[in-house]
Amino acid sequence: MAEQHWRIEVDRSTCLGSGMCTGLAPEHFTLVDGRSSPITEVVPPDDLLIDAAESCPIEAILVRSADTGEILSPEP
Repeated sequence: MAEQHWRIEVDRSTCLGSGMCTGLAPEHFTLVDGRSSPITEVVPPDDLLIDAAESCPIEAILVRSADTGEILSPEP
């Protein structure tokens, strides 16, 4: 069975730049011009991504299954 991957999406137009995501998952997020940006968009599953998406104060981060597009976090 093929390894699953997740896709990280950040809505930079709504991001407040709080840095919660970079604090929780610094290997996945960086701040560019004061707003969050994924370091790599498609990554192996990592629970820190779920934590980062759930902790974003305005839900600017989406974590999806790269294969199906299903939203994994934040929970609808």
